[in-house]
Amino acid sequence: MCCFSRPVASVSATRIFARPGENGRQYLVYSMSIQAGDELAMILPLPVRLPARETDVEFINLKDYPSFFSELDSGFAQALAAASTSYSAEGPTRGKALAVVTVGDFEASFVPSVKDFSRLDERFRLDDDVWKKLPGYGNYGFAVFKLKRGAMTVHPMAFSFPRRDPQTVFFPTVHIHDGKVHEKAEFDHSIYCQPRPEEHLSIHDWEESYNHPSGFMQVDKTKGIILPDLHCYKRGMHGLLANRDTFLAVGT
Repeated sequence: MCCFSRPVASVSATRIFARPGENGRQYLVYSMSIQAGDELAMILPLPVRLPARETDVEFINLKDYPSFFSELDSGFAQALAAASTSYSAEGPTRGKALAVVTVGDFEASFVPSVKDFSRLDERFRLDDDVWKKLPGYGNYGFAVFKLKRGAMTVHPMAFSFPRRDPQTVFFPTVHIHDGKVHEKAEFDHSIYCQPRPEEHLSIHDWEESYNHPSGFMQVDKTKGIILPDLHCYKRGMHGLLANRDTFLAVGT
């Protein structure tokens, strides 16, 4: 889910990479271009293992590798064109402020539950009415990235988290760009994964990279997110689609 705490003028070029990690964790990398009139937060709900703790998410600084996605995309025979679609623009409890860490150009926090949003600055929360329309996210945790006003292409935002269901890989693809929950949304996304063979993920309709990432990426700059000797896979999500997150399940 890509949610913004305030309306944004435009969002484009969304790319998401996900990979199962060790000990039931998952890596996730997210990138986009955005234009906003105010400071705001991008909020990514996560199906974390319960009970969630403030230290569960490990943020990874990829500021020194802004070309992560362009190089990843170069590993496929027919790279997708850059995304161009634009989009117009439980009760709270009080507690100590959540920890904030600096991750490259961002300040980031992990919010363990919906009620913990009260511990963030009001500018970086979603309205309570939004959560009432998204009941399925009541037991999720949330990675929150604070963004500056203006137009920018943000460098890849990366982290790992403990998966609630080790049989799936999660992609946050629900849209909330104007403070409202729409049943359908216009998609122009590229999503990527890198499963190990023993994980048997259902990727039969995904495009496979022509080589190992060591042949087209600077793998050492990914800080362990990309494995050097396993092929990557890509899928496009285009057009008017159901406005929901995407799960990649273990195959049968």
